[in-house]
Amino acid sequence: MRPFYCREEELKKLNKRYCGGKFECIIIYGRRRVGKTALINEFCKDKPTVVFSALNTTAKENLEALSKSIMSFERPDRQSTPEFPSYDAALDELTELSKENRIVFVIDEYPYLAKAMPAISAMLQHTIDHKWSESKMYLILCGSSMSFMESQVLGRESPLYGRRTGQFKIEPLDYKETAVFHPNLSAEDNALIYGITGGVPHYINKLDVTSSVDEALLENFFDRSSYLYEEPVNLLKQELREPALYNAIIKAIAEGASRMIEISTKTGEENSIVSKYLKTLIDLGIVKKETPVTEKPGKKTIYRLADHFFRFWYRFVPVNRSAIDSGRIVETYPSAVKRYLPDYMGLIFEKMCQDYLLYYAKDLPIELREIGQWWGTDPKKKKQIQIDLVGTPIAGRDYLIGSWNYQNEKVGMEELDLIRDYASVFRPGCNFHYYIFSKGGFTESLLQAQARGEVRLVTLTGLYM
Repeated sequence: MRPFYCREEELKKLNKRYCGGKFECIIIYGRRRVGKTALINEFCKDKPTVVFSALNTTAKENLEALSKSIMSFERPDRQSTPEFPSYDAALDELTELSKENRIVFVIDEYPYLAKAMPAISAMLQHTIDHKWSESKMYLILCGSSMSFMESQVLGRESPLYGRRTGQFKIEPLDYKETAVFHPNLSAEDNALIYGITGGVPHYINKLDVTSSVDEALLENFFDRSSYLYEEPVNLLKQELREPALYNAIIKAIAEGASRMIEISTKTGEENSIVSKYLKTLIDLGIVKKETPVTEKPGKKTIYRLADHFFRFWYRFVPVNRSAIDSGRIVETYPSAVKRYLPDYMGLIFEKMCQDYLLYYAKDLPIELREIGQWWGTDPKKKKQIQIDLVGTPIAGRDYLIGSWNYQNEKVGMEELDLIRDYASVFRPGCNFHYYIFSKGGFTESLLQAQARGEVRLVTLTGLYM
């Protein structure tokens, strides 16, 4: 059995609620493969638990599965189990079980059950209100469809609105948490693993890096028989009715299209159609919408792939498919994949730097409200400029301005001069605190500027310290 990593805070909170002895209705949701079920299993492993994994099938077959889950809890040695005549009867049986004993009842993939049995949310509401609210029942509803869980379970229109006692949106691990899986690897290797897997524990395990990321990619990613080779395509088929156009949109963004008109042109579809499909991809956590920090959505809005795993797959698999399918990828990997990894890792490094400033940096000069990119026009030079990192304050006129570089070359004083110039365009007359992040390190002149207090410098290794 693989060790359980990085969800200690969620586990602590779930256990604290369990020890309280009161009725609980906990909502756990997040994208597929992110580790929801692993968290629930870890929480339940030493507790009396009825686990029902809903099926993407009929209400009758789900009732059969629910009946088996309840009966196997009550009578684990029984060879055959009777089926409850109705969902009400099954819920009544759970009510009896929870009168005297603390019982955890898990419905995994709740959206499947709600699709098969639309009345189930109202039935649970009635049961909670009239039977479970004073019981020792510990109910967990878990789902991978984030839009469904947020609207049909947590939303105001849901019969279950107001019944939850806690909710956990399980996010992918960040770069530092991902490194826990491979403490003996270098910072560069761990950054690359994060950039490939997006911090999804299931993918980290499937990539199965032992000593070499290159070897792991060739064996467990760029191989027709490997689990990861078809994973994004399989996920799209599982989640969406028309995966072809979604696939085309994701591919267009992965290849550099970031504005609506560019995506529409590449896919050959009208803006209105692309907009509808983009909304679904945003709901799934695959795509994200960005605007310059401090500005409202508008003409400057761009689209990026939020899911690193999708971004890596669409960047390197389609273009190399013939080499992969013919078994030539081992020979072509250095020129077709490895040489492009530093460029690919640029946007990953940007996210790592943002997370460092938000969660790990000590003694920040300001309390951050948000952090992101900013781009706009320099009115004097009449040219577009872009600032990699802008941290806005909760109060005051002090801003954090930063840049990143994921190349092996040392960054010099000219980078500090550049972001100073850009900062004056972004907010003339404000106070700025400068950060520069570099994989390759810094020149002596820039290190001296840091000693004078003009800038803070952070290496790739420094992100992990």
